[in-house]
Amino acid sequence: MRIGCPKEIKVQERRVGLTPDAAREAVAHGHEVIVETGAGLGSGHSDAAYEAAGARILGTAAEIFDGADLVVKVKEPQASERAMLREGQVLFTYLHLAPDPAQTRDLLASGVTAIAYETVTGPGGALPLLAPMSEVAGRLAPQMGAWAMQAVNGGRGLLMGGVPGTAPARVAVIGGGVVGMHAARIAAGMGAQVVVLDRSLPRMRLLDDQFGTLFRTRYASKAAIEEVSQAADIIIGAVLVVGAAAPKLLSRAQIAAFAPGAVLVDVAIDQGGCFETSHATTHDDPIYVEEGAVHYCVANMPGAAPRTATEALGAATLPFMIALANKGWRQACGEDPHLLAGLNVHAGRLTLPAAGEALGIEAIDACDALML
Repeated sequence: MRIGCPKEIKVQERRVGLTPDAAREAVAHGHEVIVETGAGLGSGHSDAAYEAAGARILGTAAEIFDGADLVVKVKEPQASERAMLREGQVLFTYLHLAPDPAQTRDLLASGVTAIAYETVTGPGGALPLLAPMSEVAGRLAPQMGAWAMQAVNGGRGLLMGGVPGTAPARVAVIGGGVVGMHAARIAAGMGAQVVVLDRSLPRMRLLDDQFGTLFRTRYASKAAIEEVSQAADIIIGAVLVVGAAAPKLLSRAQIAAFAPGAVLVDVAIDQGGCFETSHATTHDDPIYVEEGAVHYCVANMPGAAPRTATEALGAATLPFMIALANKGWRQACGEDPHLLAGLNVHAGRLTLPAAGEALGIEAIDACDALML
């Protein structure tokens, strides 16, 4: 199979879908690898490193999309990239379809088979291809929140840990999953007073067992979310509903009632955001002030640490990519229900019911798609 890796074109996206190590692995399995020139530079990988791994460097994205049977990316294909997709081709990347009707329509029209990293599952309901980026985003969230909290950015002008004789910042983390756990750990390590809100008692017990008194947990009732957020200097939204639009956890009216300068870091923005006032921003222009609150809603947060993020993502996606290349998508998905869960689009049909519900598009079962 010919595996293609184009350069990412989303604003300030420096990650790359295929590392030289992954290219070497694919070549060792007998596959051809083509990489767009400069694709790896943002994450520290030169064209020469890919060539040394056995890949062939091509000059344009059009050549990659035209020649590849399997396209491996990081971010959802942008409009110009979607125009180059074709029937019979397999796309393996993050998609986040639920809040993105334009992308969904284009993928359906292209006839491509699209497998999304974020809905591939693992034992016990794990999300093995989302977890590495959730870890990176979770650890970045307090750093970004601390930066946004500076007075020059519209925040309250506090240090996370304060200094002797002053109070530390108060941080509310809504959601105790992978993002929330890492965000709470880093925020507490920076000296902040941290509360994690979640609706899973087993999850809160796990956090308590792991971290003891490093931070507190509370059950995420509507009243508790409002109370804790009202008192917080930074609120980190870390709630995920797999494949679906993120729930709105704080309303515009609630946010307007905060004291000025509160910071909202919406890590769920890829799925539409979990605050009513959220809209996606970029690394070029990451924050805005609405209802008196500073919002940090960058839709590709891990892109701020592209070297770490690329290595972490590449290690997680490699076994699945090799399975797709060795067996073809149909056999690979048919033999692995976890990979099948990643199938979002095939032959003009949506195969992710949660996205279909959010977008008002009829979806078929992924198992049925194997027969198309």
